[in-house]
Amino acid sequence: MTAVDVVRVELGARAYDVRIGRGLIGRAGAEIAPLLPRPRVAIVTEERVAGLHLAALKAGLAEAGIESEALVLPPGEGTKSWTHLEETVEWLLERKVERRDVVIAFGGGVIGDLAGFAAAILRRGVRFVQIPTTLLAQVDSSVGGKTGINSPHGKNLVGAFHQPSLVLADIDVLETLAPRDFLSGYGEVVKYGGLGSLAFFEWLEKNGPALAAGDAALRQEAVRRSVEMKAGIVARDETEAGERALLNLGHTFGHALEAATGYSSRLLHGEGVAIGCALAFETSARMGLMSQEEPSRFRAHLAAMGMKRDLSELRDHLPGAEGLMALMAQDKKVEAGRVRFVLARGIGAAFVAENVDLDLVRAVLEDALAGH
Repeated sequence: MTAVDVVRVELGARAYDVRIGRGLIGRAGAEIAPLLPRPRVAIVTEERVAGLHLAALKAGLAEAGIESEALVLPPGEGTKSWTHLEETVEWLLERKVERRDVVIAFGGGVIGDLAGFAAAILRRGVRFVQIPTTLLAQVDSSVGGKTGINSPHGKNLVGAFHQPSLVLADIDVLETLAPRDFLSGYGEVVKYGGLGSLAFFEWLEKNGPALAAGDAALRQEAVRRSVEMKAGIVARDETEAGERALLNLGHTFGHALEAATGYSSRLLHGEGVAIGCALAFETSARMGLMSQEEPSRFRAHLAAMGMKRDLSELRDHLPGAEGLMALMAQDKKVEAGRVRFVLARGIGAAFVAENVDLDLVRAVLEDALAGH
């Protein structure tokens, strides 16, 4: 058995471990048993994950004498809805899930967000364990306690902060991801380098291609370093009053691009984040905050990874710059009607900027759409 990395999310009485390594699903029973007042859990998952991994999870639980039942939901962003939230909560109540019991969120970010929110509101808060099955969820959504669903008004506008009791990030499940889905998750990994660690970005420049090609040790290291950075920020700013907003590097642009493409397969979340980071760096360079070489270097790394890096690659699916600006104004991070941007003084040196010149942002978007 390979070594398991443990990252502690320090939140006082609500602190928890993120355990990162190979074979964790098969050992899930032994990992989760210390949390349980009685040997039973309720699993919330989705069809694709269930087909690939549910039998292994149930076997791992049974090995420790833990009974389990699973609710299997449809895959996709549309599952983060009022309808499926109600279905999940009622299913958990029918199973007589008590406050001390544990709900397992077994899937990508959609399932983690939905099941976590259901756990947050069930009996005013039951415990849950995240077992994220995508790279995106392992490095981002499973850590930090953000849960929620989408509304017709926008993504993640209904939700709660509800921290998990444990996160199990099994590196082996990443082997079952389609290459594009893996690279979408990599968009969030490279964001961590972009926001807080030039050294990590340089490590990714060197190791990214081998990591994408399947090197499990490099994958584990990338997940560990990403989670360490997120855990540190969350511990210092749990409810996004200040520093946690840095985790939104690339997201103000990225969410607008996702909305413009209908939250569809035309643009995956991590792809939007990666392009958004490039646009944030471009904006920073035009404001004189960083050299022009740095946005180019960032885009060159995305290109080396085989990822989308420019708006011109999506031009056929996007409105003009004005339409994108309107979508950015609807972002949930808008405060007092002002769009907040995460900009940077260099790769690895991000900060939250107020009062950014929107004409300059518009010009960046117009040039990017034109392929300049």
